[in-house]
Amino acid sequence: MSAKDSSPLYRPQDKVPLPPANAEVFTTCCDYCVVACGMKVYRWPAGGPHGGPKKSQNALKKDYPLPPLAGGWIGPNQVTQATYRGKLYNIAVVADPDAKAVNIGGTHSIRGGCIAQKVYNPRSPTRDRLQNPMVRVNDILMPVSWDFALDIAAEVSKHVLANHGEDAWAMKYYSYQFFENTYAATKLALKSIGTPAIAEHDHPSRVDAAPGWTDIGYDIFGAAYEDFALADCILLSGTDPYESKTTLWEHWFLEGVNAHKTKLIFVNPRRTTGVAYAEKNGGLHLDVYPGSDTPVHMAIMRVILENGWEDGEFIKNWTNNFWETDSGFGRGTRNTPWQWRTTWGMFQTNGFEDWKKWLLSQEESKPEVAARIAGIDPKKIVLAAEMLAKPKPNGERIKTTICMEKGNYWSNNYLNTVSIGDLGVILGCGGRPGQAITRLGGHQRGGSSAAPYPMMKSPYKVPGRRRLEIDLDRWVESGHVRYAQVIGTTWIQSMAGSSALQDAFKRYTKLNAHQVRTLDKNGIVETLKKRVDSGGMVVVNQEIYLRDPIGAQYADIVLPAATWGEEDFVRANGERRVRLYSKFYDAPGEALPDWKIIALLAQKMGFEGYDWKDSNEVFEESCRFSRGSRIDHNAIRVIARRKGMRAHDLLRTYGTTGLQAPLLIDGERIVETKRLHDYQRKDIPDTGPEGMTIHNKRLLAFNSHTGKLNLLKSPWRHWADFYGFMQPKGEELWVTSGRINELWQSGFDDERRPYVRQRWPANFLEIHPEDAKARGIESGDWVAVESDRVPVQTGMNLGVKDGELWFDGLMKRGHIKLASGQFTAVAVVTPAIKQGVTFTNFLEMNSPANSIVPRVPDPITQNYRFKLARASVRRIGESPYKREFARMSFKRRDLV
Repeated sequence: MSAKDSSPLYRPQDKVPLPPANAEVFTTCCDYCVVACGMKVYRWPAGGPHGGPKKSQNALKKDYPLPPLAGGWIGPNQVTQATYRGKLYNIAVVADPDAKAVNIGGTHSIRGGCIAQKVYNPRSPTRDRLQNPMVRVNDILMPVSWDFALDIAAEVSKHVLANHGEDAWAMKYYSYQFFENTYAATKLALKSIGTPAIAEHDHPSRVDAAPGWTDIGYDIFGAAYEDFALADCILLSGTDPYESKTTLWEHWFLEGVNAHKTKLIFVNPRRTTGVAYAEKNGGLHLDVYPGSDTPVHMAIMRVILENGWEDGEFIKNWTNNFWETDSGFGRGTRNTPWQWRTTWGMFQTNGFEDWKKWLLSQEESKPEVAARIAGIDPKKIVLAAEMLAKPKPNGERIKTTICMEKGNYWSNNYLNTVSIGDLGVILGCGGRPGQAITRLGGHQRGGSSAAPYPMMKSPYKVPGRRRLEIDLDRWVESGHVRYAQVIGTTWIQSMAGSSALQDAFKRYTKLNAHQVRTLDKNGIVETLKKRVDSGGMVVVNQEIYLRDPIGAQYADIVLPAATWGEEDFVRANGERRVRLYSKFYDAPGEALPDWKIIALLAQKMGFEGYDWKDSNEVFEESCRFSRGSRIDHNAIRVIARRKGMRAHDLLRTYGTTGLQAPLLIDGERIVETKRLHDYQRKDIPDTGPEGMTIHNKRLLAFNSHTGKLNLLKSPWRHWADFYGFMQPKGEELWVTSGRINELWQSGFDDERRPYVRQRWPANFLEIHPEDAKARGIESGDWVAVESDRVPVQTGMNLGVKDGELWFDGLMKRGHIKLASGQFTAVAVVTPAIKQGVTFTNFLEMNSPANSIVPRVPDPITQNYRFKLARASVRRIGESPYKREFARMSFKRRDLV
């Protein structure tokens, strides 16, 4: 091995400038994971002078040098340069060392530590940011003016609406973005146009990610972060917060483990770093097969019930009987999904005793049966039940918190979320310190809707005249979409069965006979009208980078968007903490924030109410639409107006602490909410809600019409047919996917960071040593992961009978076609992955795992099963990373 082979490709600077004492300071938050660590931005002229090492000489008021990762430490990845009002400045983005909430003391992840490199700088890899609107002519994207591009989009949109109807005009957009942008997008799609053809970035439909919890009555983000430090035992299903929510793990979870002896139970097929730490500290790992969670939950509950460890007082006071569940809906058709699911005899129970009788009658609830399905030792099920529920020697109940993420609900969506929610009910989870039930979250919570979804326009009917939201992927593939506005999402690779979806995009855009061959605006409009009239599709893509293939290959119009740091925005994190993300530099070129792009398009289409002057005006308009939600922040607008302030400016005064929603008003004071469902809460204003604020039911009770919880059935038979089809056959292995610590989402920023790309230059596939040996695979080998049995659901459900709703019925009626999919990866041989299972990055753009994921959504909820694929794995050669030390490590990650 030569010295060259081990030399790093990334060479960091050996010194960085410190911000001077008089540097401008802005507050913001990290743009990535749901935790949203508070950040401070320091800006000072590029020509200096810089700050000095003494605390009196720099803006952070620290004596340097500091040890790495100490609060206020500044490294090379935290410094860049950018322009503001045309002048060049130095920029330092540092986790707030004075943070009083979330990342207390200034902790951060590797993602947040590198966020300064997100800032547009033409002397950095961000130089390829989109800067001008572009129109595709002769298959080349050519720069044009904003008016030119939007005139075309508006004229084609009006033609589609007039001739093909509102359900032919579609929007695929990010739900994780900022309130200002998501409000503007939904105002156009849902209020002005009224289209049912709308879906968020991570779903085929505009649906709830954890509908079982919603139906039971739990809010999916009800906890405070301090609950993780106060619990006696925490069940973590389908996630490792170390990998994906690092500060949440490093500060809040570890405070519980180290200071309060909290025991952690992980449920996933990998032994991750978090799992290893938990086991070292008295925790437990249930290494289940993908998709097998429901019987494990049922078996744990059986052990609890048979031993009398359930929280009887909580169950008596806070669960519904049959009449309470069924009452209050009237006699009409119950088209709202949570209404028909909870009152449909398939899942409904007649209170606790009836539910208990049902559970104990289920074969899958027996520990030995559940263990066989999940591939685990049945003793682990008994031990998990004891850790979660067995009273302490002094008789006190265990304070248990349940956390869930995508490994759980993106495999067997409804049954997994119902069964783990039922477990929460009998353990008394919800509303008390250390006794929470919550999603941990992926992205941040920036969704704001200007109007409800037009359910009655959806053609998707299920048994009993009930409706679900449109499956937009199938709607596209069936040829019903003639115009698609795609905002900030890699639509194709991020969806299931992505190879089949890409074929549909190609068929309706590039392979349509009507292609633009002129730069004459009227000629372009007429050509695109002919395309949509002939059954084709026009795609408009708003993005910060040109993404392949949605923008680079299929978009007819590409519009450059401004992003984090380039506009004042507002968003909430995973404990519903609302904060301002300050603007501190100029967007590149002619890029505009998405709210502004939507406003200009809407005005050209003839819609009124889009004459916002700035993002604050959008935010203030959107605030009232948050009323009654978990992130109700209308109080900010109300109090700001009383004080004669702009809402953005009032929120700015709260810095990186922000305000924890839902928010109430008590006189001139804003009252925050630490956790939802807090039935012991005492600080609600005596006078009740004031003015424009709402006394949200989930403040003091649960989110059902009675304020109590519904215990629901989770019958395994409704999953067994699909799960049986998906079982690996012959040489196939399970293929599941997820996040890893160093990368965020599709890598849109990470692929421009030499520091990160050196660590992960290609996709990877973790494979167990026995599975690797049988296939002649070693760490560092290229492997092909392929399946020719990727089920893809076709057509739309129109008033189907009960038997046709399930997978076997779909197969019988010809609504399932088998497609092929494949991706390549570099093998990482490790005993940390369960034998028979492999693991890969969930969204590597150039090698998407979703190409082999079944595109058959949960029939009850319309959620995809992203974590459930199976494929053959074979060696195809040796990668360049196998015998060098410069890039990619094959060492185990489950180290503590």
